[in-house]
Amino acid sequence: MWGAFFGDIVGSRFEWANYRKKDFELFDEDSTFTDDSVMTVAVAKSLAECGEKDDQALREAVIRNMRQLGRKYWDAGYGGMFALWLESDDPIPYYSFGNGAAMRISPVGDYARSEEEVKRLSRIVTEVTHDHPEGLKGAECVAMCIFLAKQGASKEQIFERVRRDYYPQIGSLTCAELSKTYLFDETCQGSVPQALACFFEGTDFEDTIRNAISIGGDSDTIAAIAGGIAEAFFGMEKKFIEAVRLFLSNDLQREVGMIEKKIYRKA
Repeated sequence: MWGAFFGDIVGSRFEWANYRKKDFELFDEDSTFTDDSVMTVAVAKSLAECGEKDDQALREAVIRNMRQLGRKYWDAGYGGMFALWLESDDPIPYYSFGNGAAMRISPVGDYARSEEEVKRLSRIVTEVTHDHPEGLKGAECVAMCIFLAKQGASKEQIFERVRRDYYPQIGSLTCAELSKTYLFDETCQGSVPQALACFFEGTDFEDTIRNAISIGGDSDTIAAIAGGIAEAFFGMEKKFIEAVRLFLSNDLQREVGMIEKKIYRKA
């Protein structure tokens, strides 16, 4: 999940001011964490609390933690429907296929111990808001990529799984072409494959993040998705984790510190 935090923070200043090149400073005074990071922490906290419990307990924990953290960080940049969900006295799924489903899912890939668990946990933490098939697919795909990377799968193996089970068009996407033609798209089907292309072309963690910024679009979310997968596949240098700590609030850092060992558990 640190890779997702990193991508979110790096991408935050480019979301509404796309920069379609790779030669940029990773951080500046406008860099900040957004809803991508807040909701990633909420999912991670829920898994740490209730991942070993029954499905309903986890579902209730996700709703509770998303609402608590979402209301605490109200200015983090939530979409309109999700903001209404946070405010509601009776929050119910709203058939969303937005990329919010995929931006927050990395803790599932880190936590799961089998492909079956990836699918089950991904569905539970996603369907509380994003119960459209495309939203569920996008989240599961990202979580599965992270899980496979942590299991030692090659890029070729991960690519084939994505092509076969999730996005057959993945082979036609290149960063060079996307940087010229890609438009802002907040749907899973219009941003998850693009984020995956940034990972597949990336030569290391940092290069993946730079790819994600260079294609434009919903930069913080694309970089958060790509960053979560890149962390699992390439690893993440300590200096990048320390950089994230400079931007996360003290409260979020405490939350992450309490849940981290439970998320990165061993099979």
